[in-house]
Amino acid sequence: MKPRFEQLSAIKGNHSFLCYELNVPDFDFYWHYHPEYELTCILQGRGKKLVGDSYENFKEGDLVLLGPNLPHTWISDKRRKENCRAIVIQFSPAFVKQILQFQELAPLEKLFINSYKGLQLNQLRTNQCVTLMQEMIGASEVHKFSLLLKLFDLLSTMQSTSLASAKYRAMKGNDNQQRINQVFQYVEREFRQGLSLKKAADSIHLSQSAFCKFFKRASGKTFSDYTNDIRIAHACQLLVETDMPIQEIALESGFESLTYFNRVFLKKKKLRPRAFRKL
Repeated sequence: MKPRFEQLSAIKGNHSFLCYELNVPDFDFYWHYHPEYELTCILQGRGKKLVGDSYENFKEGDLVLLGPNLPHTWISDKRRKENCRAIVIQFSPAFVKQILQFQELAPLEKLFINSYKGLQLNQLRTNQCVTLMQEMIGASEVHKFSLLLKLFDLLSTMQSTSLASAKYRAMKGNDNQQRINQVFQYVEREFRQGLSLKKAADSIHLSQSAFCKFFKRASGKTFSDYTNDIRIAHACQLLVETDMPIQEIALESGFESLTYFNRVFLKKKKLRPRAFRKL
């Protein structure tokens, strides 16, 4: 699937922001970016989210604020039969610049700056956010605007963690986006099997040395480190949701040996798989 630069201005029209609810059978892998900020709250559904160079689980109550031009996609677990539902709010940098001119709203600036790497908001107060976002969908224009400011105020007081790493730099340009998307799709499709640096490089017609430089520039990580992130994220899900033996989980996640799996898991999660499962 070819990624694209999403142009939301035609949809937004004269409105300052968009607020809508998604209700679809599933979230397909769709690596894309747009110049607008985006706040997404998952109402129903589980799976993985890819934001910049991060790859993490999502579930009901997941609340994420994305800054402009930050590539992202949500991928739902196809084994689940329920529909995926989310509320999405999108607004432009120009809109943010305008509201920050008011001295009373200046404290919001830190929230928007931090969102450039993607912010995972703490779920302890998600219900309050959901209530405001749901009320916005059917509200009058004036009331909707006041609810958005109230939502911004709430978000600015919530604890959050960055999603993309400090080293991550988004690559602009359709050609680069298309190429990195092909690689991400290859990893997503084949990480349980034997991933090949050569096949990944061949998929975008680069030599292996050129591919390594391109991938590091695009994601901030080496290809092997990125694939290990994908595999460990999958292993964590199996450790939590199943009773599979750890050795079987290692193989199912694409690791050739239990020893290597344990070593990588300890490096990524700062504890061993068995301890992670107990937690």
